[in-house]
Amino acid sequence: MRYKVGMYGGSFNPLHLGHVDCIIQAANMCEELYIVLSVGNNRDEVDYRMRYRWLYQLTKHIGNVKLITISDEAVTKEEYGEECWDEDAKKVKEQIGKPIDIVFCGSDYDENSFWNKCYPDSEFHVFPRNEISSTEIRKNPYKHWDWLPNVVKPYYVKKVLLMGGESTGKSTLTINLANRFGTNYIDEAGRDISERSGTDLMMISADFTEILLQHKLNEIKAIEYSNKVLFEDTDTLVTQFYMNFLQDPEIAKNKALSDAIDAVNSYDLILFLEPDVPFVQDGDRSEVIRDDRVTYSNQIKDLILSHGKQVVTISGSYQERYEAAVREVERILV
Repeated sequence: MRYKVGMYGGSFNPLHLGHVDCIIQAANMCEELYIVLSVGNNRDEVDYRMRYRWLYQLTKHIGNVKLITISDEAVTKEEYGEECWDEDAKKVKEQIGKPIDIVFCGSDYDENSFWNKCYPDSEFHVFPRNEISSTEIRKNPYKHWDWLPNVVKPYYVKKVLLMGGESTGKSTLTINLANRFGTNYIDEAGRDISERSGTDLMMISADFTEILLQHKLNEIKAIEYSNKVLFEDTDTLVTQFYMNFLQDPEIAKNKALSDAIDAVNSYDLILFLEPDVPFVQDGDRSEVIRDDRVTYSNQIKDLILSHGKQVVTISGSYQERYEAAVREVERILV
C-alpha cells in the first residue's frame, strides 16, 4: 500500500460500475479509505440512506473502507459553489480525524475542483472516466441497465401486476411476459395453500393470513433478482375478494391485514384482464363464478379502484391480450 489515509467522494446518485471500479482501486492503494457520500438536502436525489446502503453492501467485505456523509442545502449542484467548499472540507477532515494523504476522483473533475482545491496538503489522484454516467442513468436507467451494480438494480425494477377473475389467463400471461422480457415473476401465492383441505371451500382463516404474508415476502425476494421488471400474478386485494367470497371466519382480522399490505404496495402498471375468453375448469375453480363472470370480475375491479389504484384493462383474444400487455410494459420502460 502506498498511502495511509485516502478519500473518495461523490453523490453516487446513483452508484454505478464506474464508481465501483474507482472504489476498488482506491482501497487497494490505501491502508484506510474514507468514502464521502455528499447529500443535497434540497435536491431531487435518491434517498441518501439508500445510497449509503449501496455503498455499504459493495464495500463491507473490504476491511479498510469506511463511510461518512456530508450534506448541504443548495437547491442545484450549480448553486453548490466555492463558498460551501471550505466549510464542507472542514466537516470531512473533522470526521476523518487524521491527515488525508490522497484524494481520489474521476476525470470528470480537474485540478480546480472541490476535491483538489480544498485539500492542498493531500496528493490528488484522478481515475480515467469511461462512458458511464450517473446523469445518463437518471435519464433512462433501463437503457443503461448494464452500468448498474446488482445491489442498485432492485431500486429501479418496475412492478407489473396482473389481476382479474378466474380463468382470464392471468397465470399464463404472467409467465409469458416474464419470458418475453427476460425476467422473473411471482406465482399466485394462494394456489397451493387453498388446496390444503382439497378444496378452497374448506379454507381456514390462517390460510388467508398466510397467503397475504407469503405473497408480499415473495415479492421482496423476487425483486432482488429481476431484470428491469417484475411480473406479479394477483395481490392482496384479490385475496381480499376471495376472503369475502369464501366467507373467511375471521374476515375482519384478515381484511385489516390485507388493507395494511395494500397501503405499502405500489405498482408501476396494473393490467386487469376482462372475462371475455372461454372459462376453463382447471382444478377447483368456482362454478358460481363461472356462471356470473362479469359480476364477480367487476367486484374485483371495484375493490381495486376503491383502494385508489389505476388499472389498464386488457381484453380480446389471447393474442390481442399479449400484444396489448407487451405495449403497456414497453411504455413504462422508456
